[in-house]
Amino acid sequence: MRLVEGVAHVDDVDAFVSELNAIGDDHGVTVQAFDARYVVSRAHLERAVELADRALARGTNVARDRGVEILLYAAGRRQIDRALTLGISPGERPVVVLIDAPPDRVARETDGDETAAAAAVASLLDPVETLGEVDASLIRAYFDVGDPELAAVEGDLADIVLERVALLDVEK
Repeated sequence: MRLVEGVAHVDDVDAFVSELNAIGDDHGVTVQAFDARYVVSRAHLERAVELADRALARGTNVARDRGVEILLYAAGRRQIDRALTLGISPGERPVVVLIDAPPDRVARETDGDETAAAAAVASLLDPVETLGEVDASLIRAYFDVGDPELAAVEGDLADIVLERVALLDVEK
């Protein structure tokens, strides 16, 4: 899995998503963009990929598209329209774009494909780090994390988000 961080200038969401899909198709990888403000860490996306792939392998997936299934897990939601908030939107936005080869691909083949796809995606963005600083109030509102829950857990807000990602399986 590769992550490309940057700022996207999106006038037309459909056109931007089409460009990302074309890159994915050209390199045989999944390319999924996220609004970086809602992503708490690399582990957040790694867990979403792992669980989405497991759902696809078991036939318990909600979406037909692997990228959308990953988005659903990252959002901790089963409804695609509600999960799209975690995707990209018009305007100038900090994004993180996930590039990942399907699990059935041989590892030695995927490194070059992921690297080439990452370079193509990077050409669409202004490079800047987008992961690391988290707006706790935005994350808490999106994932519906209240004070009592924060006080009751051993971990921090990022741990609660990872739990929400994992709990999507329980809700199915």
